[in-house]
Amino acid sequence: MRPLDPRLLRYAVSARWFLAGGAALGLATTACILAFAWLITECVTGAIEGRGLTELSPYIGILAAVALLRAGLVYAQDLIAARGAAKVKSELRLGVLDAVRRLGPSFLAERNSARVATLLGRGMDALDDYFSKYLPQLILTVIVTPIVVFVVLLSDWVSAVFILVTLPLIPVFMVLIGWATQAVQRKQWSVLGDLSSGFVDTLGGLATLKIFGREFRQVKRMRSITTAYRVQTMRVLRISFLSSFALELAASLSVALVAVSIGLRLVDGSLGLSVGLFVLLLAPEAFLPLRQVGANFHASAEGVAAADDAFALLDDARKIPADATPALDHGALVSGVLSLRDVTVDYGEGAVAAPVSVDFTPGVLTVLAGPSGVGKSSLLAAILGFAPYSGSVSLGGHPISSSATERGWLAWAGQRPSLSMGTIADNVALGSDKVDLGLVGRALQLAAAPELDPDLPVGVGGAGLSGGQAQRVALARAIYRALDRRCAVLLLDEPSSALDHATEARLLDGLAAVARTGIAVVVVSHRQAVIERADSVVRISPRSAVTV
Repeated sequence: MRPLDPRLLRYAVSARWFLAGGAALGLATTACILAFAWLITECVTGAIEGRGLTELSPYIGILAAVALLRAGLVYAQDLIAARGAAKVKSELRLGVLDAVRRLGPSFLAERNSARVATLLGRGMDALDDYFSKYLPQLILTVIVTPIVVFVVLLSDWVSAVFILVTLPLIPVFMVLIGWATQAVQRKQWSVLGDLSSGFVDTLGGLATLKIFGREFRQVKRMRSITTAYRVQTMRVLRISFLSSFALELAASLSVALVAVSIGLRLVDGSLGLSVGLFVLLLAPEAFLPLRQVGANFHASAEGVAAADDAFALLDDARKIPADATPALDHGALVSGVLSLRDVTVDYGEGAVAAPVSVDFTPGVLTVLAGPSGVGKSSLLAAILGFAPYSGSVSLGGHPISSSATERGWLAWAGQRPSLSMGTIADNVALGSDKVDLGLVGRALQLAAAPELDPDLPVGVGGAGLSGGQAQRVALARAIYRALDRRCAVLLLDEPSSALDHATEARLLDGLAAVARTGIAVVVVSHRQAVIERADSVVRISPRSAVTV
């Protein structure tokens, strides 16, 4: 990420107001710096010239007011930074969540969800230092330093030359140190992602590990990852301390050169005391913002690394074309033929399968069959809007855009049930404004899970339920949505993969009953029992789709 990435202004509107407010405060701060230096000069030179306290008291009073004003500006800068950071983090979090929604499950399938969670949590929180420490100093550097150098040039061109010659040394050190910091910080962020994903994977498979007596082997693995993270963190700290020392040394030597030059010219009488003192007071102010930028860069490095990942994700989502097709009113459109014409899924590495043309009729239980890897699940992802495709998809004669990820006219359940903490009823009615317990019971009945108590608590990821029970709860959620929202289509991917034959038969009875309500039920399955119960079978092959 650059010192100020333009993508920040694109994806976080609040950042623009933050920069505008920071610029206004920067101008006010510059005025205070110049006024403070001039008033100090007047007070000191006046006292040396023999002016009394009565004569100097107006200057002292104004000096105290300027000091208080500058303190207030510092407070206002911190306040704007804190509020700006909170708003920008909120906007970026919402943007990343929306990007994940737009990119769909196919995106998450290629990435570890723990890394996305770390980005949304720890990564976004790390932007606090970026906004509260780094950006304010960057704004002051752009405003204060040029103005102060210009005023010094008008007062004493020799001191201005010393400042202009030595000032670029600090950015040079910043760039050299920044390259090293960026490399170790990126590695630290990567190790943190490994630590997060490894911890989540270990928790998810802890029961299996304990069954086979392998839980203690994970202790060594987690210890290795945490040690690597600790080592990377210490490297970042070491470089941060060394860089701070280098920046402080360069700035101190630069100010010292200006001070020596002023002292020598004061001695030989070629420079007046008032000018020398005024320039000497301004010289450190010319270097201070730039020094602070370099020092605070390291404090914000983790947030910068996280922001890079967030911007990359937002850029990927931005590539998805906007939905130009009018949204379907699923409340009015209760049925219709779902038609696919020459639909080919392409993830950017070539077509996944041959073009598919098929109609899914309301009231019909249709099964998509075919060998593994032929593109059945990808075809469902295209219908859902989760995968890029060519061709056309229409419902009841109305065309559907490839980017319509919020499709209220359909309900679906994937291969991996995703349940949240709460009761079974909460999971079944997820997304509904109000839980209809009667409909929850009917959905569980149709999903072959009448024995499950709707009030039974469920842990994260379906903890407390068996694999088959979790799968049926996810199916009941899709059925609940289809019946509650009067969806036209119900899509299911391998709904009976974790069920025994008796439970599978009851589930098929339930799906047939759902189809009789006028919903087009489309099921992807390899199992012969499911294929035999289908009203229509569409066999997908590498060459074409055949309806049986």
